[in-house]
Amino acid sequence: MLARCADPTLDVGSGPGRLTVALTRRGVRALGIDVTPRAVRLTRLAGGRALCRDVFGHVPGAGRWGTVLLADGNIGIGGDPDALLRRVRELLRPGGEVVAELDPPGAATRAERVRLRREGRVTGWFAWARVSVSDIAPLAGRTGFRPEEVWTEAGRWFSVLSRPR
Repeated sequence: MLARCADPTLDVGSGPGRLTVALTRRGVRALGIDVTPRAVRLTRLAGGRALCRDVFGHVPGAGRWGTVLLADGNIGIGGDPDALLRRVRELLRPGGEVVAELDPPGAATRAERVRLRREGRVTGWFAWARVSVSDIAPLAGRTGFRPEEVWTEAGRWFSVLSRPR
């Protein structure tokens, strides 16, 4: 997945920054954005660049990113993959690409309200979506992208979508 990320890469929903840091170590200019201040601190402590930002708000470099990375199912951020991909299209330069992790073929594409539980703590409810690899081509078409590639690795499914020039 990281080998498909062009310079510069925006890691949306970067969490503690494992992918942002890995890209930086590969020599790719990368920026992680996440709405959780703790995640941003962890990314910075690990040597990555990160900002506490909502992808639907102001993002530096809008219109100039080579890749937007939506790993770990982050195509579901906001519960509306159409709205997210339209926003991501604004962030990418012409010819830029989205690298997204998806649910397996045949899985149900759906929007839902979820919350996270970890170490006895529970977050508030938030909107999330899941997108099946079976549904990525129509989603890409509706949002101004061209599906370029789908692959599976270690039981995980991925797709590259390109923004036409």
